[in-house]
Amino acid sequence: MTISGKAKLAGVMGWPVGHSRSPRLHNRWLDQYGIDGAYVPLAVAPERAEQAIRALPALGFRGCNVTVPLKEIAYRSVDRLDETARRIGAVNTIVVAEDGALVGGNTDGFGFLENLRAECPEWNGGEGGSQGGGHGPAVVIGAGGAARAVVVALLDAGIPEVRLVNRTRARAEEMAADLARFDFAGRVVVVEWVSRETALDGAGLLVNTTTQGMAGQPALDLDLGALPVSALVNDIVYVPLETPLLAAARARGNPVASGIGMLLHQARPGFRAWFGVEPQVTPDLTRYVLEG
Repeated sequence: MTISGKAKLAGVMGWPVGHSRSPRLHNRWLDQYGIDGAYVPLAVAPERAEQAIRALPALGFRGCNVTVPLKEIAYRSVDRLDETARRIGAVNTIVVAEDGALVGGNTDGFGFLENLRAECPEWNGGEGGSQGGGHGPAVVIGAGGAARAVVVALLDAGIPEVRLVNRTRARAEEMAADLARFDFAGRVVVVEWVSRETALDGAGLLVNTTTQGMAGQPALDLDLGALPVSALVNDIVYVPLETPLLAAARARGNPVASGIGMLLHQARPGFRAWFGVEPQVTPDLTRYVLEG
């Protein structure tokens, strides 16, 4: 890695931020492409987040990623929002424009879809066909920020119906009502938690956006019996790489997609904006990031 007084700077802002694999990922790319730059962790408490975000141009940063719990604060702190961030209601990528303005975007949905297409090329989203999804409904487990990014991405991709399942129904209903403001009315169907297995009937895609199945957390309580064997199953958790949900899906013959690719692909647009190169996601990069 080459770092000079003219180095291009970016980073990841969060609280805490020590667990983030983004510095390992971006600095690997910087080294690979011979770019004079650095990507650093920025541990910022929520009460100082707006101040830190507004200081990015003065500090010479080209922008930064934003992780929990600062994504909603970033949404309120930037000068301009792209359309995707506006609909998701959170910002995970900030770019300092040439005029010094802070432009907020959200690349989580992009990373999610790119991961599905890379892991399961035959999956075609809402573009028609029956293999790996097609026009079948998608079932999304969870109703947090990650779920919202996933749901918006699926609706934009043409999925005709998203069945939203969450332990707290009120939170899922709030998301569905909010998304109805963006021409998605009627396409997000809230399903009671007790009916979660029934929701799998006829689905073309199942996505877990909760922390259930993450290392140290209990497995997702979900019987896959009603899920078509052709349906793609994705878990955005990537530690472990194969969660109990993915293991159960693979055992019954479903195509599966792990969560690590979402992390890697969501980083591409920010890296391109800050450092001027379109980075590539490769198998060796996946192994390298997981080792960190």
